Amino acid sequence: MKLHTFVTDTQNPQLRGRQIGERWAEQIRQTVSLYLNFFTQVDVAPERVRSLGEASLGALEAWSPNLAQEVAGIAIGAGLPFWQLAALNARTEILAVMPTPPEGECSTAVFAPLGANAPRTVQTWDWHDSLVPHGLMLQLTGAAGLDVKLFTEFGMLGKIGVNSAGLGLHFNILHHASDNGSAGVPVHAVARRLLEEARSVDEAIALARSARVSASTVLTVFSRHDRAPRAASIELSPQATAVVLPGEDGWITHTNHFLAPGLVPGERTLDVSTTYARLDHVNAARGQMTGASLASRAEAMCGGLGDAAPICFIPDLALPPTERWETLLTIGIDTEHFALEYAAATPLALARSGHVRF
Repeated sequence: MKLHTFVTDTQNPQLRGRQIGERWAEQIRQTVSLYLNFFTQVDVAPERVRSLGEASLGALEAWSPNLAQEVAGIAIGAGLPFWQLAALNARTEILAVMPTPPEGECSTAVFAPLGANAPRTVQTWDWHDSLVPHGLMLQLTGAAGLDVKLFTEFGMLGKIGVNSAGLGLHFNILHHASDNGSAGVPVHAVARRLLEEARSVDEAIALARSARVSASTVLTVFSRHDRAPRAASIELSPQATAVVLPGEDGWITHTNHFLAPGLVPGERTLDVSTTYARLDHVNAARGQMTGASLASRAEAMCGGLGDAAPICFIPDLALPPTERWETLLTIGIDTEHFALEYAAATPLALARSGHVRF
């Protein structure tokens, strides 16, 4: 994955969308095309993709008109039909209607004990390598006046990021028996609105609860401010939104299965998924993952297994694209200094070769 950066200086959402769409039209068109082909390969019919995308955009318009306007602006700027950008932003909602849910992806670790030190975090973002030849690091100022820095796929509203109020957010997909085709608010848009508006973990939880979703995801949020709760994993599902708090030691870890007791019975992650092994691995490494530098945390996250650790995905090119996974990004969030630190690589490669600070 090749990473690009862009800073937009307008608070007008449709104008911002047009700026992004015009500047990155080639990458956005490519991403849209790849996803539309992918949906067909996983047996979601094109007419259903369009209807789910349009309906999800309608849900977004009701919940956050500004973000819906930005999606429309991106479509105009990139010269694409609105429904295609809507479907791209609703990719998790579309994948939720697949006959068989995809295997898990992404491992997150946040160390946020009470005290003067800001949280220390690291996440792997694992996804199909064929879908993301390019990624975007975006800086913007939201309607509430907060500055935001985030990582996302081209044409999508958001994913992982931090705001100038000192709130950070990591993002992992989940699968639940209540996931359905009712086309709720896109979970990527939920992540974006939390980054634009939330100044505390409590505010982030309240905002997340206000969204009706049709697909499941966990948003792990945390604050540089020494207050309780300082961190939380917000598990979103159509059945309910639940909150998982850190342990007494300040650690909160998540992969791709539910942890909230009320939602665990509806778990839809396949038994063959690596999510359980990855969470066990991350939890076993926690004692070594408290270092001040991202490089030390990333190396500790792999442990002695290096790139053979279950948190690292190396694509097997013999497999079809729909079954091929890669650790496309390792990222840490600095809430104290409003920065993202990252490398388009596994944690071990980041530790050995360095990272970029945005």
